[in-house]
Amino acid sequence: MIYKGVLKKMRTEIGPPVQYYLMMENDFINLNQVLDKTLEISFLKYECLNCHLDKPIYRQGFCKSCFFEIPQAADWIMRPELSKAHLDKEDRDLAYEKRMQLQPHIVYLANSSNVKVGVTRKDQIPTRWIDQGAHEAVEIVETPNRYLAGITEIALKEHISDKTNWRKMLTNDILDVDLLAEKEKLSVYIPEEAKQYYLENNYKETPVEFPVLKYPTKLKSLNLSKTPNYKGIIKGIKGQYLIFGDDTVFNVRGSEGYYVSISIK
Repeated sequence: MIYKGVLKKMRTEIGPPVQYYLMMENDFINLNQVLDKTLEISFLKYECLNCHLDKPIYRQGFCKSCFFEIPQAADWIMRPELSKAHLDKEDRDLAYEKRMQLQPHIVYLANSSNVKVGVTRKDQIPTRWIDQGAHEAVEIVETPNRYLAGITEIALKEHISDKTNWRKMLTNDILDVDLLAEKEKLSVYIPEEAKQYYLENNYKETPVEFPVLKYPTKLKSLNLSKTPNYKGIIKGIKGQYLIFGDDTVFNVRGSEGYYVSISIK
């Protein structure tokens, strides 16, 4: 069967293991069910996730003009400490910004390739951890808005990484770390404004199990702009990556806005 549609980040459901779904134009693919099968993907055109025009994708699935105009791509998305909705100040669209920023946010520790600190909306737990390929995570602080979570992350970044090494994550080169001990060590660095939101009594680590039959050893990254047609046997899914038997890895989220056809045999 041939599926067609614009690529968006895979939808997930927590479970042992995580269930992955690729949403296409008129159907969806449960990727767990196609492990060990041959998947062929062909890049047909671009389709900006906002204006839906066939224009080259600039970042985050958007064409260049949309990226610099729409609220979904504003700087505070990647840098929560720049949030201003709590001050009633507009960046690009105050109504949208209030809806997104003025809700509970979590500052967390996740272990994907190394221990890292991150921020996400509370309603994105555990999706955010799955998307980062973290095999375990723990919540540190729950704030009432994005700004407070952002300044907390900035403070903690002075003492721990905020980046995932995607190569180590995909080769499963990970250290076993006591996240609860790390959380306690970092708690002294939480900014004064956010100290009251520290989750002192949360001792729960969330484990995540990914559907991977075989981890790659020497990674080859598939870029559809350079290689518009690819065929390989799916050996696993981790984070937002498909892992193939020839050590090729494909970042689905990094290819948002690419309209493709997919066949599975």
